[in-house]
Amino acid sequence: MKTIITIQHTQSLHHTNGMIGSWTDWDLSELGVQQAKRIAQKLIPLVKDQEWCMYTSDLLRAKHTAEIIAETVHIQPIITNTLRERNLGSAVGKSVQWFRENMQRQEHSVYDRFFDNAESRKDVWDRLSPFVSELIASKDLNVILISHGDTLSILNAIWLGLDVDALNRCDLFGLAGGVSFLHLNDDGKRIIRRLSDMSFIAD
Repeated sequence: MKTIITIQHTQSLHHTNGMIGSWTDWDLSELGVQQAKRIAQKLIPLVKDQEWCMYTSDLLRAKHTAEIIAETVHIQPIITNTLRERNLGSAVGKSVQWFRENMQRQEHSVYDRFFDNAESRKDVWDRLSPFVSELIASKDLNVILISHGDTLSILNAIWLGLDVDALNRCDLFGLAGGVSFLHLNDDGKRIIRRLSDMSFIAD
């Protein structure tokens, strides 16, 4: 059975300062650093005595989360821009208030973009789909992915074999610091056993 543990990066500065995350390269807050350390400690008994590989988004808040965890569980992270958060185009580097006041259009479907130069959720789906297919086909049985909220919500749907239009009807969102467990059993069935388990950041 293949096991994929996904981790949504812990609290970032943009969670506290009213700014957009997206492709703005925010670091973790002090609390986020502590949360990542808690996740790392609680992963130790789950990953010991097994071969694991780790992939992380190249954005600083995810990469920093990965570095803290990797140091504890002794896995060298592979950095990839495939796992980046959704690009919000003109809103990158701006405040949430600016975004609300200046968005070009509301999103009514996965094909819509808030700004002409932003990614739609379908664009992120297309970015992630080959990566998920490679994970499924790879010989790696144990994988840790560290990424972002919107990206992981889309990855969850891809993992379950849903079609992209399903995201117009449902969603599979987590929270910062949430840890999810995805499995591929020997019969090829894809399973999400735990979604955004927040106990990993608890004291």
